[in-house]
Amino acid sequence: MWPWTDRAGRFAPLKFATFLGVLVPAVWIAVEAQQGWLGSRPVTEAIHQTGLWAVRLLALTLAVTPLRLASRWSKLIAIRRILGVSVLAYASLHVALYSLDQHFDFAHVASEIALRIYLALGFIGFCGLCALGATSTDGMIARLGAQRWGRLQQLAYPIAVLATVHFFMQSKLDVSEPIVMAGLFSLLFGYRIAQRLSGDLSPWQVASLAAATAFATALAEALWYAFSIRAPLLPVLAANLDFSYSVRPCWFVLGAGVILCVARLLRPLIARAGSAPGSRIRVISARTETP
Repeated sequence: MWPWTDRAGRFAPLKFATFLGVLVPAVWIAVEAQQGWLGSRPVTEAIHQTGLWAVRLLALTLAVTPLRLASRWSKLIAIRRILGVSVLAYASLHVALYSLDQHFDFAHVASEIALRIYLALGFIGFCGLCALGATSTDGMIARLGAQRWGRLQQLAYPIAVLATVHFFMQSKLDVSEPIVMAGLFSLLFGYRIAQRLSGDLSPWQVASLAAATAFATALAEALWYAFSIRAPLLPVLAANLDFSYSVRPCWFVLGAGVILCVARLLRPLIARAGSAPGSRIRVISARTETP
């Protein structure tokens, strides 16, 4: 089957749009490289961009289930495998470009991974992605069995933590991007935990979770700068209300929470649209897709 078709071989617009979407960053990086827009150290910049997109796509992959639970739009499950495999693709490109930057001296690459903790954490996460990618096919799912395969997919959560720590440690003074990702992963994990403990979440509960996670993100950023460069805590927190320079990480996390809240509010409309004549489709079970 092509990535943009369903199990019956029919064209699936949502899968096609997702497939094109995950290709856009790679195409743009290639254009930047061809045009000389990657700066004085193009390989280093490409390493950074591919790693950043691997983490972003991992967040999108893990967002599928919370969005599906919030909206009850079951068709979303169809795009999770495309997103999951794209994470592995960008992470593989990230590692390949790092090897290129080291002139494919694999002995040196291995020693760097062993000696630098942030590289070791990133490589462990990459190995986990390889395990998930290798078992993402229908044949491997059938061979492992749904229960064992489901347990293996739980690796996505520690991989997200390793990727965030790796991203954080290799950043310099500006840790805004890693903090955004940490906040997003916290929101997604928090939604899953709350759903498991409390059952179906109301729009008010989703909004409360979004606000709490956004505040925690702002506080974490302020504490980081307070301990790393001795910046005063309250002025750093107050900077979240100043939009003249940049948008602080907490607002991106709050925006993601608003999306979840809107998805929850739109659930009745989605349910009515799904029950309209001619709109019902056969949906693949969540256990036959990668997270």
